[in-house]
Amino acid sequence: MGHETVRVGLLGCGNVGGALVELIRDRGDAIAARTGLRLEVAKVAVRSVSRPRSVDLAGDVLTDDAESLVHDPSIDVIVEVIGGIEPARRLILAALDAKKPVVTANKELLANEGPELFAAASRSGVDLLFEAAVAGGIPLIRPLRESLAGDRLRRILGIVNGTTNFVLTKMSEDGQSFAEAVAEAQSLGYAERDPTADVEGYDAAAKAAIIATVAFGTQVAAGDVYREGIAGITVEDISMARRLGYAIKLLAVIEAVDGDVAVRVHPAMVPLSHPLAAVRDSFNAIFVEGEAVGDLMFYGRGAGGPPTASAVLGDLIDAAANLRQGRVAPVPAPVPARIRPVDELRSAYYVTIDVVDRPGVLAKVAGVTAEHGVSIWKMEQLGLGDEARLVLVTHTAEERAMQATLRDLRSLDVVDRVGTLLRVVGAE
Repeated sequence: MGHETVRVGLLGCGNVGGALVELIRDRGDAIAARTGLRLEVAKVAVRSVSRPRSVDLAGDVLTDDAESLVHDPSIDVIVEVIGGIEPARRLILAALDAKKPVVTANKELLANEGPELFAAASRSGVDLLFEAAVAGGIPLIRPLRESLAGDRLRRILGIVNGTTNFVLTKMSEDGQSFAEAVAEAQSLGYAERDPTADVEGYDAAAKAAIIATVAFGTQVAAGDVYREGIAGITVEDISMARRLGYAIKLLAVIEAVDGDVAVRVHPAMVPLSHPLAAVRDSFNAIFVEGEAVGDLMFYGRGAGGPPTASAVLGDLIDAAANLRQGRVAPVPAPVPARIRPVDELRSAYYVTIDVVDRPGVLAKVAGVTAEHGVSIWKMEQLGLGDEARLVLVTHTAEERAMQATLRDLRSLDVVDRVGTLLRVVGAE
């Protein structure tokens, strides 16, 4: 049986691009047997043609002229794995305008310029597929966009950054400090020399914006996502959380609230009985709560060349098949929605308070929480010499009430310091 050749133009040939070329070489016969399509990496645009790279490419395949690759009429499908906003945005728009399907792994671009790209794909009637932009090799976007399109999703909880999950695992299991765990992550290649994007939650916020856009059909950009990182988490917090029956994870939380969409990234206490609590090291997991389907969890490698290339290849096969059959995958058509401000959200909370160890302190603290309608569910007191540390877990309260409580606690003469504040998942 003859196989139809689909010529692929690849923008970028780093870890993911190189792994994709190898996958297409290794799996080409199997893909052709299954789909009738022979994928051929016809052109690869790189910044420097002479630079050594992990994958061997013929001299006539490599080019440093990405513009001409995108406009080359012999190229059928474009794959973008450059990253960043420009020139990726310009090149993708040019490809879509030329009616070429595009596969991208670019979370930063989609989280900031998604609506423009989706509109361009819709105008041209071609695919824009981006499974690899969120959670590496885990198939998440396609199930959200297609399999679960008829369900009403309530909430999505995600561990979507492997670096921070690795750091918290090391702090939890080995007693490492935050700085020690970050240094180990850097030595293993999980964290960049500047780990800010990971540990301050920027990477997770971009992914949360994309998930929210696909899952709820609403226009959410990275800047709409409330964000806190993990730099303030201590080994003592992790130890106390475990004593109370929780693990601390950096979560992306996306939920529908009375017609609004709430999207936030922050460290949270997750009950040890919850599946997300057991996700270790650099793995990712996304927990989806739907009205009809119930609870689902997607788990796997959230980063790295081969897993991410696997997701790109899946999209590439879909795009090639759709192109030959004259079909198009559903393109998100996000509509503007009210992003619910974090101070209107409700949660249970964990908070530590260092106080003077003398009679009447508990009554003063309880008086402040009661004044703002924040009810205490659990409390522990730890001795610290002349001071004591109060550890409180509250019932569900509104964020603005909790923040007002913290402000008033700080002004009490018996309070030396208000320490860690964490939101608690499923405390009641």
